[in-house]
Amino acid sequence: MAQKQGARASWSGKWMFILAAAASAVGLGNMWRFPYLDAKYGGGTFIFVYLILVFTFGVSMLLLETSLGRKTGQSAISAFASFGSKYKFIGILAAAVPFIITPYYCIIGGWVAKYCFSYITTSTAALADGGNYFVNFITSNDVSYLWMLVFMAIVFLVVSLGVKGGIEKANLIMMPLLLIFAIGIAIFVGTMPGAAEGIAYYLTPDFSKLSPELLIAAMGQMFYSLSLAMCIMITYGSYLDKKENLPQSVVWIGGADLVVSMLAGLMIVPAAFMALGSAEAVAENSGPSLMFIILPGVFDQMGGAASVIGFVFFLLVLFAALTSAISLTEALVSLVSDSLSWSRRKSLIAVMAWVVLAGIFINAGYNGLSFLEPLGPGSSLLDLADFVSNSVLMPIVAFLTLVFVGWIIKPDVLIEEIKQSSPFKAEKLWVFMIKYVCPVLVAIIFVAYVGAQFGFFKF
Repeated sequence: MAQKQGARASWSGKWMFILAAAASAVGLGNMWRFPYLDAKYGGGTFIFVYLILVFTFGVSMLLLETSLGRKTGQSAISAFASFGSKYKFIGILAAAVPFIITPYYCIIGGWVAKYCFSYITTSTAALADGGNYFVNFITSNDVSYLWMLVFMAIVFLVVSLGVKGGIEKANLIMMPLLLIFAIGIAIFVGTMPGAAEGIAYYLTPDFSKLSPELLIAAMGQMFYSLSLAMCIMITYGSYLDKKENLPQSVVWIGGADLVVSMLAGLMIVPAAFMALGSAEAVAENSGPSLMFIILPGVFDQMGGAASVIGFVFFLLVLFAALTSAISLTEALVSLVSDSLSWSRRKSLIAVMAWVVLAGIFINAGYNGLSFLEPLGPGSSLLDLADFVSNSVLMPIVAFLTLVFVGWIIKPDVLIEEIKQSSPFKAEKLWVFMIKYVCPVLVAIIFVAYVGAQFGFFKF
């Protein structure tokens, strides 16, 4: 198949691609979900299972998506359509994922930006008031929208500067700083009284905790954390030069995501242990509760260093949120440009309009539209968007993609692409994973997470 030619964006080289893809994978899920799952499912045992999944299931899926993008030189809709118009619907379903995720991800990014700023302007005691500060902020009719728009503006600015001038340069700054801050905070927290018990729990495997629930939780975390089935990796693969080693690149991406997840746990689990006293208590707090209520309480107990630690921590999380939001937005721009043959500038304007308007609507679920509880009492429009995109669409898209590559066009089509740049020693294992193992695991994720939403399972 001939790749479309033209002034398509491209990476400066393999390492820029790896950095950008790793930056996309490193997001809020690493920061607030991985530590919680580790605490809930046996500490080091969860890490052990997660590591195995990343370098089997995860890397196999990453290689599929990036090679599909590089072979076609197109984003998801056009990539699938290039094999026949009847397959275009898979790309359309895939495109729906970032269109839903990006607006609400920017809302949460706005929360992080607000807290980062608040650690400069507000006392740590005011931020550690048991959740009132957070609730008052997200339910406000003005401030919550303002910080959402501030976060969006940063994302749009970076994407407007292009792949090389914007995304590459932003990642070159944010990713190293993210790692430095994460290591620094982990070391600081580790030296505090009572942290040793949390570190020991976090790193020590307890294989008596092995269970189907642990496996499903680890699969779900890995699946969402690696930016699979979001159009991002297909788009980023389409910007990659034919000479770059794909198998080696995706291993680096998986490894980078694992390292940041591990560091997040080393920061958060010992700190939460000190505040809450046990793994069980840590496991009861996840997501926004852990990030915006529990941790500010922990920071407030750190004396004179509280403001600095709180600011650096939320700056770190802000970098993680920005890198993922930039990747999501770039995927949207590429989708619109490739599908409608629009210029990058026109496509970006259309994407900006969508993200802002959808963000305003979803954010209203915490104030003007708070009476809407689409998933039951206490739920919000953001919860609905997260459920539809993460628990329903992403597994369906991944399953259809696996069937498409594994059984319709056949893996040899992408193996030919992969071998253009390097030997493919794991060819047979990859084919086995794509045709048999990954579809089953994705189906399990779908059934488990949809079932959990409606009370059939509990994780």
